[in-house]
Amino acid sequence: MAKQKASRPATKAAVKKRSGAKAAARSSARKAVKAKARIVAPKKPARPRQRIAISHHREEDFKADGLRAYAKYRDLGIAEATHGLAQAHVIRLQGPCNPAEVSKLHFHDVEFQMVYVLKGWVKTYMDGQGETLMKEGSAWTQPPKIKHMILDYSDDVELLEVILPAEFRTVELKA
Repeated sequence: MAKQKASRPATKAAVKKRSGAKAAARSSARKAVKAKARIVAPKKPARPRQRIAISHHREEDFKADGLRAYAKYRDLGIAEATHGLAQAHVIRLQGPCNPAEVSKLHFHDVEFQMVYVLKGWVKTYMDGQGETLMKEGSAWTQPPKIKHMILDYSDDVELLEVILPAEFRTVELKA
């Protein structure tokens, strides 16, 4: 007995049915992968909303209550405005430079640190970089936990420093 040909509309319907089933299977597989990804990836906690921080220059805002006894700091209000996400301050190193006091190898346990020379100059040492003279307009980053120290500076040096997070640990090392 001869096989009967399926009518064209019936063939198209069968092909559509098979194609639709494959597409549905692929869609289900994608959804399963996405659902797994959602389960595996922990949600980051929401950070408190940041506020605007405005700081105008006032001489009386420079305080000698920072990390270094030979420096005065002008807090720019960033730590408070960002709920500890970052801090920024202007640092005035008090001259003349006393290398016995300032040249202490140390590192900061930070995620990010950037320094910009506003006035004067500062000579630094960074592990892997060596000695570098930074002048007005110079900027640099210090990767997390990089060993570094100040070697010398001008009497009028002012630095802008930005650090993440606002609270961090400084570790002095034996040279």
